[in-house]
Amino acid sequence: MLMMNNKVNDFVVRFANVNGTGSASANFLFAKAIFRMGIPVTPKNIFPSNIQGLPTWYEVRVSEKGYLGRREGIDLMVSVNPQSMAQDVNTVKPGGYFMYDSTKKLPAQYIRPDITYLPVPLMEICNTHFTEPRQRQLFKNIIYVGALAQLLNIEFSVLEDLLAEQFTGKEKLIAPNIKSLMLGMDYVKEHFSYPLDIHLERRNLILNYIMTDGNSACGLGAIYGGATVCAWYPITPSTSVAEAFESYAHQLRIDQETGEKNFAIVQAEDELAAMGMVIGANWNGARAFTATSGPGVSLMNEFLGLAYFAEVPAVLIDVQRTGPSTGMPTRTQQSDIQLAAYASHGDTRHILLFPATPKECFEMTAESFDLAEQLQTPVIIMTDLDLGMNDHMSAPFAWNDARTYKRGKVLTASQLNDIGRFGRYLDIDGDGIAYRTYPGTHPTKGAFFTRGTSRDEYATYTEDGAAYKRNMERLMMKWNTAKSMVPPSELYQEMNQSNVGILFFGTSTYSAEEAMDMLREEGIRLDAIRLKAFPFEKSVEDFIHSHNTVFVIEQNRDAQMRGLLMLELQINPAKLIPILNYDGMPITAHAIASQISRHLLLTTPQPNELPASVI
Repeated sequence: MLMMNNKVNDFVVRFANVNGTGSASANFLFAKAIFRMGIPVTPKNIFPSNIQGLPTWYEVRVSEKGYLGRREGIDLMVSVNPQSMAQDVNTVKPGGYFMYDSTKKLPAQYIRPDITYLPVPLMEICNTHFTEPRQRQLFKNIIYVGALAQLLNIEFSVLEDLLAEQFTGKEKLIAPNIKSLMLGMDYVKEHFSYPLDIHLERRNLILNYIMTDGNSACGLGAIYGGATVCAWYPITPSTSVAEAFESYAHQLRIDQETGEKNFAIVQAEDELAAMGMVIGANWNGARAFTATSGPGVSLMNEFLGLAYFAEVPAVLIDVQRTGPSTGMPTRTQQSDIQLAAYASHGDTRHILLFPATPKECFEMTAESFDLAEQLQTPVIIMTDLDLGMNDHMSAPFAWNDARTYKRGKVLTASQLNDIGRFGRYLDIDGDGIAYRTYPGTHPTKGAFFTRGTSRDEYATYTEDGAAYKRNMERLMMKWNTAKSMVPPSELYQEMNQSNVGILFFGTSTYSAEEAMDMLREEGIRLDAIRLKAFPFEKSVEDFIHSHNTVFVIEQNRDAQMRGLLMLELQINPAKLIPILNYDGMPITAHAIASQISRHLLLTTPQPNELPASVI
């Protein structure tokens, strides 16, 4: 057996399965068991866009240091899909392990001299111990989890507890699952040395962290943010946002005395109609939202423009994916940035929020309703498939029950009585934000209808260019006011320590932080800032201007955030260096560090290139 360097709690396992065979729950069982042993872990589900039949993969990174970004290189491959086996065997690092179903002989072309093979006859074991076809298919997955438990030193009691929790109310399913685990463990005991050089040891590094996905966190955040209306149209990877909201609403939006539902969920005929319903509900005083992905944002453009010009609150959760429906809809990217920032025709700017963790998905979704109502404009939460659909370690969610909603400048009937003529689009306070009313607040005063076409300060229709210009300038003033209201960026140092900076946002955060550690070991120190919102507040501009070079980390081809920074802040393009990833997989620390290191090597003068006076 080839020997690897000892890797305790520091390795990557990848499962290669067939979509639709029930492998996802078994693979998540494996990841949760590691989490329950107090060890940081991050799983990634890599699945095709069809319903069943194509290859699917599930990566689990174990990192005692707490690195939660995706890592390149597979230490142990569990390959149970002949269709992808040629690809799977080539992804294993030299010195790594390859577990496969040895019921059939492994073809000679899959043999590599630099890796160790772990043959386990999964189908043969299943056929011997189970008779029903579906059981044979499902329990094959549990058998390899049992084999891994023995090889990697997963505590059996942890697996028992997880199965008991999973099958609460279905206790008859526990025994065959336990049996399957033991079949895999017993086979390893009889045929292999264990544990492997890569293995697990219990730690206490999880503290009070939870494991959840960003879409569920957004759904719960909408509940706590006061949302009572969700209008949506199904689209990968955002559908589970609406499903989570519905699930939580049935728990938390039911009147305890009458049993009546205090929420409405509408599946619209398309994304445009969904956004129209959200605008109508918000205009009438409800808190409403929708969720979609890039193609849906495209369809919503016209109504997003209406909400911007009519100044109606709206919340949109954009779970970004790779391109349109003809692309890779089940892969991740950060590729809707400019689409969302300027969605619609004419001069529009939309507030964007960039969560990096499930906790921030919860918090920013809740906060988005306050921002939308205070600023009377759409707010778009920019998550992505990786954050939305994958499970992540997250700090627990917190909520202050004394917190009140910020409804913004909404006039009551008595306030309308105290003023003279009501001007819906008058800037009374000099911040660009006008006062509004809910329809029917007063029998004769207030807003009873709205329009997206040109109007004067009193909402009277006009095509006068001067009135239109005044309105557009007020909207720009409101945009500048928003800079002090959106979540501030996070600086990683109190004072600059380098003339080189790194800027990142969203799910690039985990890998960017790890890349900074990798570069520091090479003697390269970087200052860092994490964006949390658009518009960019002053600290972003200050950070860029105070560094000679700023690397902008993002997951798209066209460096969209870099373009947004250049356009909005009038930054010299030469100062902003793009570090990009757009293959549909989450960006890795190695990809970031290698691109930065290469650029610095090529642009930093070497000693023999310096003038003699400098040397």
